[in-house]
Amino acid sequence: MSEIKIKVGIIGATGYAGAELVRLLIAHPNAEIAALSSRSYEGKRFSEIYPAFFGAVDDILTSEDAVIERSDVIFASLPHGLSEKIARKCIDKGKKLIDLGADFRLSSESDYKEWYGLDYTDKELHEKSYYMIPELMRDGYKCQPIIANPGCYPTSIALGISPIVKSGNFVRDSIVIDSKSGVTGAGRGLTQNTHYPDCNEAFGPYKVAAHRHTPEIEENIYKVSGEKVKVIFTPHLTPVNRGIVSTIYVTLKEDVALSDVYDAYVGFYKNEKFVRVLPLGSAANLKNVRMSNYADISLHKDARTNRLVIVAAIDNMVKGASGQAIQNMNVMFSLAEDTGLTAIAPSF
Repeated sequence: MSEIKIKVGIIGATGYAGAELVRLLIAHPNAEIAALSSRSYEGKRFSEIYPAFFGAVDDILTSEDAVIERSDVIFASLPHGLSEKIARKCIDKGKKLIDLGADFRLSSESDYKEWYGLDYTDKELHEKSYYMIPELMRDGYKCQPIIANPGCYPTSIALGISPIVKSGNFVRDSIVIDSKSGVTGAGRGLTQNTHYPDCNEAFGPYKVAAHRHTPEIEENIYKVSGEKVKVIFTPHLTPVNRGIVSTIYVTLKEDVALSDVYDAYVGFYKNEKFVRVLPLGSAANLKNVRMSNYADISLHKDARTNRLVIVAAIDNMVKGASGQAIQNMNVMFSLAEDTGLTAIAPSF
């Protein structure tokens, strides 16, 4: 085991993703939480906001500048539009940043403008950043000081679809994606559709054909396949706390046996600890990845239409956010990627 000790700071520590970072990092053998900040609760103890941490993490929530000053690497868990200023301060002080927001996810400023309504305010920073789903993109990481942590839906979809699109055996613009997410994906702030009477015993789509993760999904497919595609993406809110199940429909160019597709997926992910290609006949279920950094993938085929049906399940707060951010930190500091992330889902 490496003897390295990384001083870690979290900006936006009292949001759901921030709190998950704290939960995971206190069990990381090479990480030491140096400072936590929250604009809403500055001056309070972290355990006052999340009593589960009483006696374990009683740190007083401080300023963003104090977090940057005390830390080697900073996790920013903030809404879009707020991370560039943080990134500039980190870079100027020689610190590393892992951004869990959207500010560095898209390579195209015009796409960012179209989908998020903002311009890049510090374009130089984007040349120092690298977007990374480790299983797909670690080989391209060249020690950039800023890592853009992927979105939750794009993570489940990219892991599910990459082997088939990399093979080239898919009909362009035939990809339809139907994703279901727990309510933590909407963040800790209360909204009408996450208000208990509105989300309990309810299930339905939202932001149909307009979700901001769409360009990120399409860019990931391009990075893997070299094909510029347009997908149909429909997210749904499901009344569970955490988890994402994405069902992906891909029309195949050539008729191939499902067993051959399965063998290709197993080969693609054979060295990846966190991606589990389930045996044929199984179906991925969010219960089996809950509170873990694992992604489960199951493969199915509709022989009548020559469509491959891929089901990918992740925990939106772990592999879809904080767990993957720590996995990226491990890559950044040349640690084993599973360091601090070996937990599996509870059995019930």
